[in-house]
Amino acid sequence: MPAAKNGDSVKVNYTGKLNDGTVFDSSQDREPMRFTVGSRQLIPGFEDAVSGMQTGDSATVKIPADKAYGPHQQDLIMTLNRDQLPPEYQPSEGDVLQSQADDGRPMMAKVIEV
Repeated sequence: MPAAKNGDSVKVNYTGKLNDGTVFDSSQDREPMRFTVGSRQLIPGFEDAVSGMQTGDSATVKIPADKAYGPHQQDLIMTLNRDQLPPEYQPSEGDVLQSQADDGRPMMAKVIEV
């Protein structure tokens, strides 16, 4: 069985967790994610982890900030008024939210204070 390498199309199941164990994304309740290794569709640390794996392999990997979304940046912390959130959403500290940037890229946000 060949190992995954750049240019290969692969399907993976995954669960992404923050350092505190909070799950921020998972494919467990949907179809496995398909991507081309080396295509830069995903964070570098995820692609690095999949490279070299074979069908049926499993791994637990801690991806450092420089291979993921980058270090914490205080200037990216935003304060939102309650009326800027959907009326049915009741925020709690630690909630992880996913949205979309104006250019279509996914954005992750974590509620740090209510």
